[in-house]
Amino acid sequence: MNASPRHMSFDIAGMTCAACSTRVEKVIARIEGVHQVKVNLALERADMTAETGVSADAVMERVAKAGYVALPRYGGAAAEAENERRQTRQRADERQTLIRFSLSAVASIALVVGMIPPMTGMGPALISPGTQAVLAAWVFLFSGTRFFREAWAALRSGTTNMAVLVTLGTVAAFVFSLWKLSDPHASHQHLYFESAAVVLTLVMLGKYLEARARRGASAALMSLSRLVPDVAERLSGDKAEIVSVAALRIGDVLRIRPGSRVPADGMVVNGASEVDESLITGESLPVMKKAADTLIAGSVNGNGAVDIKVTALGPETRLGRMTSLVEMTQLSEAPIQKLVDRVSAVFVPSILVLAAVTFAGWAWWAADLETALINAVAVLVIACPCALGLATPTALVAGTGAAARAGILIRDIETLERARSIRCVAFDKTGTLTQGKAQLTGFRIALGFDEREVFSVALALEEVSEHPLAKALVGEARARGIAPAQVSTIRIIPGQSISGIRNGKTVSIGKTINRGDAQGRRNATGTSAELVFGNSVAATFDFADEARPEAAAAISDLQRLGIESVMLSGDNQASANKIGKALGLSAIHGDLSPQEKLVEIGKLRQRFGGVAFVGDGVNDAPALAAADVGIALSTGTDIARETAAFTLMRPDLRLVGAALAIADRTRRTIRQNLGWAFIYNVIGLPLAAFGYLSPIFAGAAMAFSSVSVVTNSAYLATWRPSFAKATPCKAAPS
Repeated sequence: MNASPRHMSFDIAGMTCAACSTRVEKVIARIEGVHQVKVNLALERADMTAETGVSADAVMERVAKAGYVALPRYGGAAAEAENERRQTRQRADERQTLIRFSLSAVASIALVVGMIPPMTGMGPALISPGTQAVLAAWVFLFSGTRFFREAWAALRSGTTNMAVLVTLGTVAAFVFSLWKLSDPHASHQHLYFESAAVVLTLVMLGKYLEARARRGASAALMSLSRLVPDVAERLSGDKAEIVSVAALRIGDVLRIRPGSRVPADGMVVNGASEVDESLITGESLPVMKKAADTLIAGSVNGNGAVDIKVTALGPETRLGRMTSLVEMTQLSEAPIQKLVDRVSAVFVPSILVLAAVTFAGWAWWAADLETALINAVAVLVIACPCALGLATPTALVAGTGAAARAGILIRDIETLERARSIRCVAFDKTGTLTQGKAQLTGFRIALGFDEREVFSVALALEEVSEHPLAKALVGEARARGIAPAQVSTIRIIPGQSISGIRNGKTVSIGKTINRGDAQGRRNATGTSAELVFGNSVAATFDFADEARPEAAAAISDLQRLGIESVMLSGDNQASANKIGKALGLSAIHGDLSPQEKLVEIGKLRQRFGGVAFVGDGVNDAPALAAADVGIALSTGTDIARETAAFTLMRPDLRLVGAALAIADRTRRTIRQNLGWAFIYNVIGLPLAAFGYLSPIFAGAAMAFSSVSVVTNSAYLATWRPSFAKATPCKAAPS
């Protein structure tokens, strides 16, 4: 009996496109004993299950023969080092692609400007044929060579991709133009150097956008790992030493000083403090931690020092498991393959066959090799993917540009495809539907106490604290123009109160006593605090993290589009209910862990189909990655922004509906552009094959198809969100 299959992971270097990842996947899958393999281009990683007899050396050897490099992926410091190396490679690839595009763009612009007169019938070209050839060769050197290598790799593996399509058309146009240029008796008025150059330049722009997206996906996981500090303070008897986090072991006792980040999951064995876990759990307010309570790696300690006993390290911590959730979700299959690659898989072989048949047919029928060559080249020129090469990048540039002007960043083309299926939007609460910070929502002054005196004493006590409630109260007092009272001997008891002496009497401020009425107020408004003079309660202050002012309008907009809105929050259910009911959400779920959010997203997907998730914190990253479309706020964490398909560059939730709208418009524009490209091919290819369309007119048809595509994309660039077009309401007459 065979042993149970084992899991193996490899970092893959050298992949540049979807065809590369597909090829690596096929190569590994053909190894005997491999059961399943998935290759992720964005993460440059291969995950597989195989029999124990399959060695890492065998995998590396097969991948190397295919032209790529595979390195076994390990955990701990080795994985962190490889993550850094991958980021370096991706930054270098992005920078190199940008340089290639920039250098190609300079030559392409010169070519296009120089060819405007003959293209518009206004006279001869402004640049000589020889100069045209040199400029086109310049573009081939900086951009063409990359696509030629990718095309050759695809053909060797028995597949076709966009690189094959680009290479076929541009080389045909360039070589035919060189042939005409070398013939002293041929007319030099109809050359195709500028067409070849422009195609390569614009497709290189698309490659640059892809490189940025790949680096962003990898940076998401890097952002998570950086939440854990590199060193920790370990206690050994009465001694304390600073050690690397990698040197920690289960059972070690660590000291977590005020303001420092927790390096591992652990149980408090000494001390007490309030800890900010908002990045991990979504809880908007600091959580009091005392003996026997659990601290989470990546959370931030408050004002008190605590000692913890390590219970989990690295990938076994709550943060580590969250990282794995994001990583495995990103390794899952994309919803569709690249649209143009899918088209070219059929289109490229068909054009090759048609050109060969055209050449052979005319050579036999007319017994004239020159006529046969001209008609075959006409087939290749009309099929030259100018419009196909322009279809996706011009629409992406126009759509993403219009979205960016509105405050929306779109990650990649797959996002546009997935966005059309969205029928439900799930919102995080803290920092997403709400403003992410506590605000004073009300107060009650007891009989016999002066309001100004109350705020003055409260200001004196709270201005020494970093607690969110203290900041809210301090802000309110200062807004009223109140100065702090004279309070001495101020003492902070973490998680309980701040006290001092005022005119010989003890004054203190802290959370409300757990009475029935006070608890009822907490459930209704979020939380409360009491100011005590001696033994008398002088005032009660109510705080809450209030909804964003535009949240209700955003949800109303989604409802008009037929999209349901729900809440998935890590905050307590009472606080979630308060916000959710006020905004009119159809379902409200609180007290959810990151894993439980994934379960709820699965349920919503079964019920509605496509699900989008809107969040801003580290704890939202798995949900952002697992949803069909993740939408992050720019005010959120790095990991949220890098994981999400959309980033809203200003905290206006009305942009959620706008993001789905521009994604749908951009996707439809890409499909329309491809339609325009094929209309000219469907009409032109038969005419060229039968000799009714010379290369000159084939080139004109190719140019017209490009103009159609560019015009359609330019119209997309005028898009604005619907709420931005609304006419401001006029003031009512007095």
